[in-house]
Amino acid sequence: MTEIQKQKLLRIARETLECFLSGRKLAALVNDDPVFQERRGVFVTLKKKDELRGCIGYIEGVGPLAEAVRKTSIQSATEDSRFPSVEYSELEDITIEISVLTPLKRVEDAGDIQLGRDGVIIKKGYRTGVFLPQVADETGWTKDEFLSNLCMYKAGLPADAWQDKETEIYIFQADVFSE
Repeated sequence: MTEIQKQKLLRIARETLECFLSGRKLAALVNDDPVFQERRGVFVTLKKKDELRGCIGYIEGVGPLAEAVRKTSIQSATEDSRFPSVEYSELEDITIEISVLTPLKRVEDAGDIQLGRDGVIIKKGYRTGVFLPQVADETGWTKDEFLSNLCMYKAGLPADAWQDKETEIYIFQADVFSE
């Protein structure tokens, strides 16, 4: 994505939150850029003074990228069960980060995962967990710690489930940008 496209998506996210949280009507999106019509996985992360305040997204595209950014911006502010809903008065202290994802690639060996580059999805049965690529850099975990925490805290699986042959591991990359 170009810098202009990134800035436009950040502006869409910011304006969406300002309108939604203040009770104003959302303006129609002008999708004049073909990139904004692509179906891509996307996450919107909200941070308040560098602390996580909300993060929700889609691993795979559910609609045009610009609309997905709008939808996940609202969901990150209001539906992340780890936090109370963001109030309009908090917006001046909120920084928006957007992660636009590549398609998923299944890997058979955890050795194929490159921390800091790859986001990881763990699936076993009906349980699934995901860490975005930047989680590795933010936590400083080793690969074993990264995968164990993903299993336990995101997928609700035993810490060593990533070593089980029945567990599916997928990787993806993300174009991450913020205000």
